[in-house]
Amino acid sequence: MATSSLNCGVCDHRNISKLSAIWCTECDEGLCEGCQEHHSLSKGSRYHTVIQISEYRKLPSDVIKISQFCDKHNEKYIIYCKKHECPCCSSCIVQGHNRCDEIVKLDDFIKNAKTSNAFYEVEQTLVEVLENIGKIRQDRQKNHLTLSETRKQIEKEITETRIAINNHVDKIQADMIKELCALEDKESRKIRQLLISLEEKQQEI
Repeated sequence: MATSSLNCGVCDHRNISKLSAIWCTECDEGLCEGCQEHHSLSKGSRYHTVIQISEYRKLPSDVIKISQFCDKHNEKYIIYCKKHECPCCSSCIVQGHNRCDEIVKLDDFIKNAKTSNAFYEVEQTLVEVLENIGKIRQDRQKNHLTLSETRKQIEKEITETRIAINNHVDKIQADMIKELCALEDKESRKIRQLLISLEEKQQEI
């Protein structure tokens, strides 16, 4: 499929802008509802394979980029050359593959490829890759949950440590104030005794 506009290809040639309703894989272009009707009735296109444009949009970009038409001759690929491992249009066959003895119809090659062991192995590999991705996602989700729980636990420990530090500092403060008060009381007694003594001496004098 070519990476062409999702507007109707037929209407574009008539300088009319209409959104496509379907995508024809044979014509490699989109068709609006009006052109779709003519397309399905025309002798040359009534058996073409079409898909809804919504399904076409879901296709991977790598698939959309695959063209069914030859870049050199602008003709549709019809043959597959096994020797050169490439699709060919009728002009390609005449110009570069007329001596190749391993050419088959492209449709037959695609059908055989879908039932081949290589295709099955690739399919199984993709299944395994999909399973592995699922496991990795589950593991990452579990790690994400664990990370959140670990953060909460650390926050709790930080809060508990701060409370313990505050309690310890409060105790040190209380002990220092108590010691200061005791020292003040002791010195106050000494001063009072000295004053009494001085008062007595003053009276004697």
